[in-house]
Amino acid sequence: MNKPSQLPLRCWAEIDLACLERNIALIKQSLPPGIRYVAVVKADAYGHGIHQSVARLMHSKTDLFAVANISEAAAIRELGPGWPILLLSPLLPDEDKYLIDYDLIPTISSEDEVQRFNRLGDKLGKKISVHMKIDTGMGRAGVWHSAAPMLHEKICQSNNLSLEGIYTHFSSSDSDIKYTKKQRDLFLRLLESFKISSQNELLIHTDNSSGIESFNKESPVNAVRIGLLQYGILPYRESILSAVKTESVFSFHTRIGLIKKLPIKTPISYGRTFTLKRDSTIAVLTAGYADGIPRLLANRGSVIINGRRCPILGNITMDQTIIDITDLEQASVGDPVTLFGKRDKNEIGIAEFSQWAETIPWEVLTSISKRVRRIYKTDLGV
Repeated sequence: MNKPSQLPLRCWAEIDLACLERNIALIKQSLPPGIRYVAVVKADAYGHGIHQSVARLMHSKTDLFAVANISEAAAIRELGPGWPILLLSPLLPDEDKYLIDYDLIPTISSEDEVQRFNRLGDKLGKKISVHMKIDTGMGRAGVWHSAAPMLHEKICQSNNLSLEGIYTHFSSSDSDIKYTKKQRDLFLRLLESFKISSQNELLIHTDNSSGIESFNKESPVNAVRIGLLQYGILPYRESILSAVKTESVFSFHTRIGLIKKLPIKTPISYGRTFTLKRDSTIAVLTAGYADGIPRLLANRGSVIINGRRCPILGNITMDQTIIDITDLEQASVGDPVTLFGKRDKNEIGIAEFSQWAETIPWEVLTSISKRVRRIYKTDLGV
């Protein structure tokens, strides 16, 4: 009996790891000297596969990995010790002990966390490295900026905590320059009040791919968090990295499962009833919303078959998607279909795909389900 990985592909993603490594090199070359690289690999490395992506990032000498939770950190630790791992999200109390087991760096946003982690360090006779997060206006994790000086003092006075980094998160760096500047200036003023200068040994990070503007000779900011850009998805507005010509690492594909002709004036109901205006040929694709094709692509998206775009017809169902191939010169059952990515000199970018779905690339990538097989390509082939 064949293993699942040996069965014919119905819906799959191609992930080019050599491309990922080239992207990382280009990003690093574009950063100012001395800026450290924080690779954000949460949510299974944005759907690219955490083990495969992190292995390449390790090879590219990433300075620190950032994840959302303990399970993601544990997956990185399976690849080996040594690399610092920052937990971006708050920990539950029954997760605290894993900080020592996996040698992790938690984010502190509250006095309660200071007390919990300090007690843990005291109990185990070890100092726990931590980062402090300051909420400069996002309203999510992090200590509210007015309370930040007191929390900073409590961390520094704790016998079993070692403050190794301070950071904030800009809420709208891709869309609201004025508000981002307000957050940035507030954060830098707080660092100045903490007596933190450009000569400090702490890891200070504010920016992601779409907002890298904190770096100058006087600034204490010395690291940048890179997520989607390393996978070839460009920032939405101008920044230092806007000119970096990264390539898309991830492409999404399916196949034609059925072709059928429908005569003119046939009443059709794919979520809404309408009558065809001409004799039509449709193709039924072997993927649907259970694979990660958003339902909002109904009657508005397209796919690439044999180098040409073909429109999506009607609703996206759980396991199938219907497209109009009437104008396609040639198509056969089993032909590959590109949902986004390059194929035969044509391309549907993930940004365009996301716009059809009225969402963002982050959601698209992390919504592609586990039944979609990942095919990893390297510079040596598949």
